[in-house]
Amino acid sequence: MRNRSVADLMTPTAVAVQRGTSFKEIARLLDEYGITAVPVVDEEHRPVGVVSEADLLRRHTAKEGPSTAEAMMSSPVHTARPSWTANEAARLMERHHVKRLPVVDADGRLIGVISRSDLLQLFLRRDRAIQEEIREDVVIRILGLSPAAVHINVDEGRVTLSGTVTRKDLSPTLVRLCESVDGVVEVVDHLVLEPPQE
Repeated sequence: MRNRSVADLMTPTAVAVQRGTSFKEIARLLDEYGITAVPVVDEEHRPVGVVSEADLLRRHTAKEGPSTAEAMMSSPVHTARPSWTANEAARLMERHHVKRLPVVDADGRLIGVISRSDLLQLFLRRDRAIQEEIREDVVIRILGLSPAAVHINVDEGRVTLSGTVTRKDLSPTLVRLCESVDGVVEVVDHLVLEPPQE
């Protein structure tokens, strides 16, 4: 079972600005690339902040202070690593109430951006692919169960498990493992405990 990583989902960075980039130039880049925010980097291409559409509108409304990326950016910047799972990135976004994270390499240099919309791609995964991963990786390979013992139905990312298990601890373990599969929205447990035959 392999969860997709930030590296799999991120947009490689084509656009970043320096601290001195002007309001007009940032607005032009957002429009040209169809994006809603842009990372601000230092001379070594390390993120120091993010300027979003909201930051531009706030500056336009206030009409005071300099109109450079450094003056308008949100900082400090929260970053993700390419090896992180999508869940790790989502938790950091939720904790800090941000819609995107710059992705940095081991030296802290910007290599991409991951956004909420990138993370939502996981939930566009086909039901059949989810079902096959659960059967092959979770039921057979990890838990060593017979595929005939557990019936897996997937509809719009909602997994329904039915059938029989012979140990009480298998049902919650199976549910937990299914919840960690990319694209799963919910898991419904209809498994029945059947003691092994004497």
